Amino acid sequence: MQLYPIESGNFKLDGGSMFGVVPKSIWNRTNPADANNMIDIAARCLLIEEGDRLILIDTGMGNKQSDKFFGYYYLWGDHSLDRSLKKWGFHRDDITDVFMTHLHFDHCGGSVQWNKDRTGYEPAFKNAVFWTNEAHWKWATEPNPREKASFLSENLLPMQESGRLKFISNTDSVFLDTSELGFGILFVDGHTDKQMLPHIRYKGKTVVFAADLIPTVGHIPLPYVMGYDTRPLLTMNEKQQFLDRAVAEDFYLFLEHDAHNEICTLKQTEKGVRLKEIYTFEALF
Repeated sequence: MQLYPIESGNFKLDGGSMFGVVPKSIWNRTNPADANNMIDIAARCLLIEEGDRLILIDTGMGNKQSDKFFGYYYLWGDHSLDRSLKKWGFHRDDITDVFMTHLHFDHCGGSVQWNKDRTGYEPAFKNAVFWTNEAHWKWATEPNPREKASFLSENLLPMQESGRLKFISNTDSVFLDTSELGFGILFVDGHTDKQMLPHIRYKGKTVVFAADLIPTVGHIPLPYVMGYDTRPLLTMNEKQQFLDRAVAEDFYLFLEHDAHNEICTLKQTEKGVRLKEIYTFEALF
């Protein structure tokens, strides 16, 4: 097995929304805001090469939305999914599987693109199977008013229409070892229903794709929960269990949304679980 970090692009989000009830005077220390109160955000994906399979975890925003849409998110930097794949010697047509932690637009928008004459949409990975789970698919395609703006039909329905959408079969297990994909999954419901966090054994370490349970190192303290979460108290409970296990089992957290830190480990302190070490992917592996 070989892992590769894939940088699909950077954007900005409102710092208050990202930290919920935590005061700006506190979160601004770890995630400094600009004059518009926006903080730096990454859309960092992960590529797994295992035998003849190339599994891409999440795909970022993609590029099919309007300039007005992207204007809300202040895109910055020169990262792109295609450039990042090329860096490691791959092309999007090489991808065999696309695994989506959940179906918010910044996690799955890159899974679908315009067709050649821009009359409709098509899967952006022509040889890939697309993976979600049935409960989350129903949640996303019949969205509640709070999340409706994050679940965009143009990101979802073309995958289903392609006939290459598949569901992870079991969402009841706390840690599911998927025979389909070869890694463990933690299901969490606080941010959105049945978000999936991959746990990958790699070179003697457990790498956890932290997705939106712990978006950045600034979100490690227990009460630091995003305003976007649909069930923040449930997030705190899920997060407590995860943080305790991360310390006990020495997890390496792969940070999807931290624009400046790729991987971190955690430690137990008198104040609770806190940051232990920060690593770049290439230095660690």
